[in-house]
Amino acid sequence: MDLELQGKVAVVTGASKGIGLATAAAFIEEGANVVASSRTSTAELDALAARGATVVLADIAETDTPQRLVDAARSTYGRLDVLVNNVGIAGVRSGFLDVGDSEWAKIFDVTFFSTVRTSRAALPALLETGGAIINISSINARLPAPMVVDYAAAKAAMANLTKTLSEEFAPRGVRVNAVSPGPVRTPFWTGPGGFAHAIAAGAGVTAQQVLDEVVPQSMGISTGRITEPGEVADLVLFLASPRSANTTGADFTLDGGQVKAL
Repeated sequence: MDLELQGKVAVVTGASKGIGLATAAAFIEEGANVVASSRTSTAELDALAARGATVVLADIAETDTPQRLVDAARSTYGRLDVLVNNVGIAGVRSGFLDVGDSEWAKIFDVTFFSTVRTSRAALPALLETGGAIINISSINARLPAPMVVDYAAAKAAMANLTKTLSEEFAPRGVRVNAVSPGPVRTPFWTGPGGFAHAIAAGAGVTAQQVLDEVVPQSMGISTGRITEPGEVADLVLFLASPRSANTTGADFTLDGGQVKAL
């Protein structure tokens, strides 16, 4: 299937690893032009740049970064067609009482308010092209999890924002959707101090066993495995594509069947 993304211009935040990296690479493979943002330079970002991506090193939590990304897209490629709000952070918590005001503020600033600011900066350009916004949310937006209470609340706010932006801007030609993955094999889970290591320490197993066995079984993942970053990227690209031109205000769960409720 031709996704009709040749020559389109996409901004992808948090593009140095995981879902963001897979998404930026997938856009390039489809012939799109990519502005990839990250706080730090990595070998993976260098590889994206070698394939033609415009890399912007900036902290998405800084208030001027969103406009810098939009300006980079317009000055380099003359337009903006797609915004993928991918940045999010989470810490492993023992529960609600473990999270102070500063942690709540940091999680919301990076995970939710970066989406607010970047969408606000991008929408004038997206209105010109009839573009699309795809927000990377999480099943935790509607699945209570004390270990990530602040992150889950931020993603719930993102789910509401997605629907609200769609209501306002769909009549004006801009589609807004969300993708809500369950566990994905990214540094969010696999990195030092990540969720896999935290669970492994309590369960007396290795982090690899957590990813391959404990998580799929304990979380009721019907397919028996966690999601790969490229699988999320594939869905993002379809939602960015004119092939999904009448899809807006939707939130797509990608969790291997973990969430059972209708």
